[in-house]
Amino acid sequence: MLKLTKKADYGLIALKHLATAGPGAAISAKEIAETYGVPQPLLAKILQKLSKQGFVRSEHGTNGGYRLAREAQRISALEVIRAIDGPVILTSCFTEHGACGHADRCNVREPLRKIHEGILGLLANITIADMSSDDPDARLYELTMPVPRPASALQGVINEC
Repeated sequence: MLKLTKKADYGLIALKHLATAGPGAAISAKEIAETYGVPQPLLAKILQKLSKQGFVRSEHGTNGGYRLAREAQRISALEVIRAIDGPVILTSCFTEHGACGHADRCNVREPLRKIHEGILGLLANITIADMSSDDPDARLYELTMPVPRPASALQGVINEC
């Protein structure tokens, strides 16, 4: 089953919260954890990881907390998921990381590769700003509409797996 880990889910929740907090607002890990009912120690570790990866800035002191390190429209869901969990792999048979003894007889390898490309493309095109908008469904609908795209359009995204 293709499923986000809790860590990736919490990371996206935290970034969306920071994006909607308003410019200049520093938000504590405690405040985010309490708002969404997530474990504070785990969220603090996730935010530290996101800080090391350049998604957020940590500020110490009385008015400290976390702020986005770059604009929400420049942070994709795929980047965040990869920063927390590593590569997104539907199945390893069409990546450089895995081989399959049935590849010469497999009748689903190519359809699964196309699904994998579609998932990566969708995640790469959804930003934290999209997730934070007043009408995120409009953007998601736009992104999920079938649009013929040449395989070369996703080549940079796929090669990073």
